Amino acid sequence: RRSLLAALAAGALTLGCASAPTPADYAAEKPVLALEQYFNGDLVAHGIFTDRSGKVVRRFTVLMKCSWNGDDGVLDEDFTYSDGQKERRVWRLKKLGNGRYTGTADDVVGTAQGQAAGNAFQWAYTLRLPVDGSVYEVQFDDWMYLVDERVMLNKAVMSKFGIRLGEVTLAFTKK
Repeated sequence: RRSLLAALAAGALTLGCASAPTPADYAAEKPVLALEQYFNGDLVAHGIFTDRSGKVVRRFTVLMKCSWNGDDGVLDEDFTYSDGQKERRVWRLKKLGNGRYTGTADDVVGTAQGQAAGNAFQWAYTLRLPVDGSVYEVQFDDWMYLVDERVMLNKAVMSKFGIRLGEVTLAFTKK
């Protein structure tokens, strides 16, 4: 019994030490994602928000108008939710070089930090999220994966105090 318990404990410890993916893990993947190329022009995205249990609690569409002037980009997003609610977010991006980007938006606390490598891009930011008359600051670990020149998939984990609240999944299509 002791040997079995020791083996199970060692296995659990090994799993607990598994590292999270980093953008560098995707450096060799193609096609290469350059935000200033993909997010340029008109795009449409379709998405869902799932709660901790995996239940879809919100569906939405995003119409985007994107433009770049040198290293500065603007992503103008118009959200329409399945319940008819509308929302707008305007991201202001800055390309820093070496695949690094920063971004700001009116409902983002501070500055979002991003890193691109290969076909992947990871954003980390805190969003002010209105819920039932209150506003909560929640953290996003946001990953984008370029599938081809027109399609990109996006998966973001939303958390508060390190507790996973849910996920946002999006499929972007370039017009």
